Amino acid sequence: MAKCGACGPGYKTPLDAMKGKSCQLEEIVYLPCIYRNTGIEKPDYVATVDIDPKSPHYCQVIHRLPMPNLRDELHHSGWNTCSSSFGDVTKKRNRLIFPSLISSRIYVVDVGTDMRAPRIHKMIEPVNVFWKCGLANPHTTHCLGNGEIMISSMGDPSGNGKGGFILLDGETFEVKGNWEKGSNIPKLGYDFWYQPRHNVLMSTEWGMPKVLANGLDPADLKTGSYGRYINVWDWTTHVFTQSIDLGEDSIPLEIRFLHNPDAAEGYVGCALSSAIHRFYKTGNGNWAVEKVVQVPSKKVNGWLFPDMPGLITDILISLDDRFLYFSNWLHGDIRQYDISDTRKPRLVGQVFLGGKIPRGGPVVVVEDQELNSQPEPFVIKGKRVQGGPQMIQLSLDGKRLYVSTSLYSAWDKQFYPDLVKEGSVMLQIDVDTEKGGLKVNKNFLVDFGKEPDGPVLAHEIRYPGGDCSSDIWV
Repeated sequence: MAKCGACGPGYKTPLDAMKGKSCQLEEIVYLPCIYRNTGIEKPDYVATVDIDPKSPHYCQVIHRLPMPNLRDELHHSGWNTCSSSFGDVTKKRNRLIFPSLISSRIYVVDVGTDMRAPRIHKMIEPVNVFWKCGLANPHTTHCLGNGEIMISSMGDPSGNGKGGFILLDGETFEVKGNWEKGSNIPKLGYDFWYQPRHNVLMSTEWGMPKVLANGLDPADLKTGSYGRYINVWDWTTHVFTQSIDLGEDSIPLEIRFLHNPDAAEGYVGCALSSAIHRFYKTGNGNWAVEKVVQVPSKKVNGWLFPDMPGLITDILISLDDRFLYFSNWLHGDIRQYDISDTRKPRLVGQVFLGGKIPRGGPVVVVEDQELNSQPEPFVIKGKRVQGGPQMIQLSLDGKRLYVSTSLYSAWDKQFYPDLVKEGSVMLQIDVDTEKGGLKVNKNFLVDFGKEPDGPVLAHEIRYPGGDCSSDIWV
């Protein structure tokens, strides 16, 4: 059995991670909790949640680490080191990096001294990022095999779009400068994934920060303010080399290579077009895409548009590269696809957890290519869940899928005002890893509407030992 930490952080291979028990540490998880746009003037905080069924504190927040500033909009997080540094016994996974999407601060949180009670190790002020990198609105954090930490950006200090990358020193956490070289930089940024064996980094695009900061204005969709490209970079030279157009109004968000580092393919989820595209390396060394999943829009009354997209906001691939998962934040379902044939994903599991279309609500579905009737409202332990499934995280063994319901505070407020009033939740889904299938664990509910300072919006989920979206094998 694989043993975590004996040879440095993480595991030698993705399959070792699936088999290894000592590093799963599926007793607690960390989530950023956001108060921006809720009307509560309190700082965001990092919640430590007990998810051990044997614990007397099961499904409870056992620690809260408040940030020293208001309205940061904590969003995603990543590690100081991970499986990309496997074999280096001098490195230890003990710091979580929390970029702030709105304030552009970057917090380094110590989770090694006391795993159940994190503390702030360092705070990087926005001016350091502005002056040293000319970037702002940091989003995705990945640890690199050389010990550095890289964070993608969405914009520049003026709120315009700019898809560059911030490099941090992995020991001092000082801002070192930009990863990218040359003057040709994508106009927008968001998520990224890299794979040195194929000399490539791929990044995606959400939108211009000053445009999306306070909500979605449909008029902005036609002005080039929202994304449509996968951007391809040369890993060795750090040069932007290719853009792959996914179509107008696509908004490609999360991007994932297959975990096998030899695989020259992966998937990207497009939010507004509600499509999953497979990207792959061609015979001439360039990269191309093909659409492999399309979630049909529903024709509706009582909503912002006459057609409601699923709004795919998060995707995950199991560590054995067998299953693809994604969330439809507006339609309210999570889907599981068998990707044994990567070109032909096969739907094998689906569960509804809220969304905009439950029966009896303000939205009436008048034409639906998938469902015969609107789903029932989702109620668990007596609570009707507001919002829809959004961030997802899979246990290393692939048997439990954790879900949170907040997307981004401004969009939460616009699309799910009751979610902002009542707070988000975290849920858990049991996964059939043999034949496929999803089933809600009716005993699991973390209700962030009951927090001491009032309802809060909890976002991305991280395990202490790494997970399917934080670790990259090289």
